[in-house]
Amino acid sequence: MSNSVKLHYDVSGEDFTRAGEASGNIKKVLKEIGCDADLIRNVSIATYEAEINMVIHANGGVVDVDIFPDHIDIVLADQGPGIKDVELAMKEGYSTAPDNVRSLGFGAGMGLPNIKKYADEMKIETEVGVGTTIRLKFYIK
Repeated sequence: MSNSVKLHYDVSGEDFTRAGEASGNIKKVLKEIGCDADLIRNVSIATYEAEINMVIHANGGVVDVDIFPDHIDIVLADQGPGIKDVELAMKEGYSTAPDNVRSLGFGAGMGLPNIKKYADEMKIETEVGVGTTIRLKFYIK
């Protein structure tokens, strides 16, 4: 692959029937271009967690992916409420998900910790009342 591949997805808020479509499509594209199974798994898990967070907390957002020969950049941006305390939100088990979301099996407080665990690099830009942007980088070995 000599040039980059660009992908864009719109994520609908509070639509749990479509949650995971973007990460599923990214996984399919990575398989088609022959990426390593471990890389595909890591990208899929991190992107799914971020996508679910947008559905639960931010009324949706956008996912932009740039696949280069040596790395993958993913930017997930929303115009939700922002994250009041990023350090607290990064703790495993901490969740602000409402009970109705938890009853669906989501909101266990593992989203941000899993994103950090599976991405090679993660940067969170957030402003309360404005939104959150998560920038991920995965290196292709």
